[in-house]
Amino acid sequence: MSRLEEFEKEKKITRRRFLSMLTGAGLVSGVATLSGCSPVEQVAGTGWLPQQYQVPGSWPVQVKGRVAIDPASPSLSRDDEKCILCGQCLEVCQNVQSVFGYFELPVKDDFICVNCGQCSLWCPTGAISEKDDIQKVKDALDDPEKVVIVQTAPGTRVALGEEFGLPKGAWVQGQQVAALRKLGFDKVFDTVFTADLTIMEEGTELIQRISGKSDAPLPQFTSCCPGWIKFCEYYYPELLPNLSSAKSPQQMMGAIIKTYLPKVTNIKPENIFSVSIMPCTAKKFECSRSEFNAAGKYWGNEAIRDVDVVLTTRELARMIKAHNIDLPTLPEEEYDEVLGEGSGAGLIFGNTGGVMEAAVRSAYYLLTGEKAPEVAFKLEPIRGLEGVKEGSLNIPGVGTIKVAVVHGLSNARQLAEAVKRGEAPYHFIEVMACPGGCISGGGQPRTSVPPADHVREERIKAIYNKDASYVLRESHENKEVLALYENFLKHPLSDLAHELLHTSYTSRSDKLIAKKLV
Repeated sequence: MSRLEEFEKEKKITRRRFLSMLTGAGLVSGVATLSGCSPVEQVAGTGWLPQQYQVPGSWPVQVKGRVAIDPASPSLSRDDEKCILCGQCLEVCQNVQSVFGYFELPVKDDFICVNCGQCSLWCPTGAISEKDDIQKVKDALDDPEKVVIVQTAPGTRVALGEEFGLPKGAWVQGQQVAALRKLGFDKVFDTVFTADLTIMEEGTELIQRISGKSDAPLPQFTSCCPGWIKFCEYYYPELLPNLSSAKSPQQMMGAIIKTYLPKVTNIKPENIFSVSIMPCTAKKFECSRSEFNAAGKYWGNEAIRDVDVVLTTRELARMIKAHNIDLPTLPEEEYDEVLGEGSGAGLIFGNTGGVMEAAVRSAYYLLTGEKAPEVAFKLEPIRGLEGVKEGSLNIPGVGTIKVAVVHGLSNARQLAEAVKRGEAPYHFIEVMACPGGCISGGGQPRTSVPPADHVREERIKAIYNKDASYVLRESHENKEVLALYENFLKHPLSDLAHELLHTSYTSRSDKLIAKKLV
């Protein structure tokens, strides 16, 4: 039944309810104009019902108050009863992320959203939240035929504790592992393992581009952030060849869990239910992308997905509380072996600048055969919360490698425009959609409106402090990653590595007409 048919059927419907129906369906989104007018008064056309809505297939004009959210979104949902039309979601979407307002209307067949979930962090009433997938995980945990395996991202372990009254940035890695086992997960792996694997693949790819062994263009962009990937697909499809072909650590882990793990255990791949705990709502979208069933292709069973469900840090907190588990008092436990070892380099993926710093540490070794200098283990120019950061490192026999780091998509837009103009003198660029990086992803605990830098700083500091305390601080020294290559993948960028760990992306620019930047 169409929205217009629903309106005709419900004769006593109020204007506000009809507006909610339109907005909830994504047919009306907002612009922060005409302050003081009611949303109904701001609808253009004849009367309060948009004239465009009466034309099949058309898209109505904008209404003040909120961004459009696709009811079928795998990442986000909105409770209309909680929405107060405050405009905070518009503020972050347009001014921080440069998504809303950067395309021409009408948009006929898509909801222009990169799934980053920053709107959910900025929403003061909790009206916008992640799409709740807890029941799917419960069903799998209750199924005796399923082996339920979970991976945890770096950023979750410095934020989960906040949901249980611990200080901002409290380190709860061991307690998180223990809680997951109490919830019934059969194996608990660390996404830091595949962050290290990402460095091996992405770093080798960068070296091939720099050395001329690959015809892929420079600068190379990182590809671990699904919000940035979708943003690029919408607005900068001409830069897609610059993206690293390496999948994100989440998707690499999903593929390895359902291919390599069955070969070293007696677990059947079709019995594995793969869950990831992420600070990010865009990861829910990412795992649903049609191309991410490498394990299914490997085994000749297209029904096998690499990652079955993504839960945010907030969802995990709700599960733990529902089971009356007191997280702060749990004894610390370790990750399971085979896919559980992680370096400090992989850990700092959670911070803006972390992927780049990790890559530099290993790229230096891969190019020279020598350990990177001490400066590579604390690259101050690319640390911190400045929106656009740059640095360089001289590598003997290669020259000076120039890098840049951006976080927040409005900053990414600036750098993407510079690359298009040929004014970006970099070899490698790290992009994270969320301000501060994954530690402030759309699925992290809500702190204040808008999210505060002092919270980001505490989470970032906790990760860097832990990295500094590690003995293993370089991805290429991860023994479990080396064993994976020796026993299965053979070497970075091998045919099997390409099959399981790499991908390509396609333009979504046909979904919108991007506004020309002045």
